Amino acid sequence: MAIFLAIVLVIIIIILVCYNIDLQKKIKMFNNINEKINNLSILQNFMEIAGEEDSVEDKLAKINEIVIEKYDIKYSTIVVFDGAEFVIKASNVDKIHYDTLANIHQEEIFQDSIQTATPKYITIEDENEKLPYQKVEMGRAKSAMFFPLFTDNIFTGYWIMESGKMHAFDNIDTTIIEVVKTNIVNVLSTVSYQSTIENTVRVDQFTGLYSPEHLYTAGRKIYDKYDTSAVCMFKIANIEEINEKVSRQVGNDIITEISNIVKTKMSNQYIFVRYMGPRFVIVFSGVDEGSVEEFLKDLKREMEEVEVVEERDGQTALSASPLINFVISTYYKGTGMEQLCKRLEEYLDSADKSENQINYI
Repeated sequence: MAIFLAIVLVIIIIILVCYNIDLQKKIKMFNNINEKINNLSILQNFMEIAGEEDSVEDKLAKINEIVIEKYDIKYSTIVVFDGAEFVIKASNVDKIHYDTLANIHQEEIFQDSIQTATPKYITIEDENEKLPYQKVEMGRAKSAMFFPLFTDNIFTGYWIMESGKMHAFDNIDTTIIEVVKTNIVNVLSTVSYQSTIENTVRVDQFTGLYSPEHLYTAGRKIYDKYDTSAVCMFKIANIEEINEKVSRQVGNDIITEISNIVKTKMSNQYIFVRYMGPRFVIVFSGVDEGSVEEFLKDLKREMEEVEVVEERDGQTALSASPLINFVISTYYKGTGMEQLCKRLEEYLDSADKSENQINYI
């Protein structure tokens, strides 16, 4: 009887051990699945941020916030080479440390990491020590992980995680962190074109207006608050004739006068830019085409009343007034403002030079 009970107990124990092993496998598999779901969720967040209409700096700041929150990191800093120098694009570290963080790629301890494109983990072993790249900030970070960032095999920046604890990253899952690093690189690549566009925005010297790139960057934040907006492009149809028969200075003065008239009538939610040469664009954010017709008629009448006179020694004074040709269309949120403006431009350029009216396309 005792032997039988012992055998039964052994069988029960074996069954429990097998069950426990199977349970552990299922828990591990569940954790792996949960981890993958979490990583996919983070990746989705990254991609959503990349598609937003924020500036590049705002996007990288949001990515950095996600990294800090999701992976419980004390300090996180993203540094990017902007073509001239390494600059901090996102960080939750006090700005007094920016100069140090923007130059740690020059530290000897990180050179092998950059050359081999591999992460570098460093930590102190004694509370009285400090990390090699630190100057005077002994108490802030006691361990760090450095990740060089590469675009098409070119070193373009780095991401550094820091902690106020020694050996903080001893047991970190580097596979997950590598995924995060890859996503940072992907987002940097995705927004590189946007960064280029943002950096090409200029202010016109004659009118004080933004160049057309403003429409596709900061301006988009305004008009994309609405489902539709009326977009008007107008052209000084006789500017070439004025330049040739009177003078280029008179032509420039007319451009300035015209822009000043429009600027005084613009609401804060409307966008007015000098598109190119004698062409200008007004975006009436959230307004339909029909609602701006009377406004444009009055605007056109006032602009064409402008007269610029040029005095010439020994000659009769010459004067010129502009003829304005308008074209209007509708912009739909999320579509290509660039393509719409190009279509309006082609219409105005193909119109007869004597045409000066308000057209809808």
